[in-house]
Amino acid sequence: MGEPQRKHPMRVLTAIPVYNEAKHVRAVLAEVRRYADHILVVNDGSTDGTAELLAAEPNLLRVDHATNGGYGAALASAFRFALETDFDVLVTMDCDGQHEPARVPVLLEALHDCDIVSGSRYLRDFRQDTPAPTDRRFINATITNELNARYGLNITDAFCGFKAYTRAALEHLRVTERGWGMPLQLWVQAARLSLRVKEIGVPRLYLDPNRAFGGVLNDPEQRLAYYRGVLDAAERDALPAARADRALCAERC
Repeated sequence: MGEPQRKHPMRVLTAIPVYNEAKHVRAVLAEVRRYADHILVVNDGSTDGTAELLAAEPNLLRVDHATNGGYGAALASAFRFALETDFDVLVTMDCDGQHEPARVPVLLEALHDCDIVSGSRYLRDFRQDTPAPTDRRFINATITNELNARYGLNITDAFCGFKAYTRAALEHLRVTERGWGMPLQLWVQAARLSLRVKEIGVPRLYLDPNRAFGGVLNDPEQRLAYYRGVLDAAERDALPAARADRALCAERC
């Protein structure tokens, strides 16, 4: 008999969209390096010296946008990079200190029986939780409830950017929403494709409760209307045929 085949270790890419994060980026990267071997930073047209700080960081993968394209545009670049290289899993996290890199291994462990693992700031309480700004909590709850009612997702946090994706999931998603509503397009597509999704609890850390979205989205009513528009548009996205052998599975951890 021949020798048993050795299983190759899973190659994980951790991607961080960055826009004008000169205050946080070095500290965040130092912490991420403790839990990730391969780090991609998508510099989304920063103008505050972030690019110069990144240039001084060793062993960093980078995609640079000439101008600011938006949160969704930065993540779309991360998706493309992961697919064009030989990574098995993509982890995404923000650069504002909200996401704790120490929880990356928890995301990866939870991915063993699903396609997408998403952090949730509302699944359970943590000692270090901080209060969510009232309008953000209301809009998140409203949109999350609407997603659950439409698609039976049974999720608790529609907007958390701390996620892990299998390569197969990335191959089926077609993310085109360039702004803050990108996670909603993602959820609609995941439901339509019958991807298996799971949430894990992560701390709710609002280090800067006055951080603005920018432009008309600073107005909560306008923001809610924009998000609902993203949901409606995602219904019409052109997607590959859903895989009949994949039943949607929303689990609690």
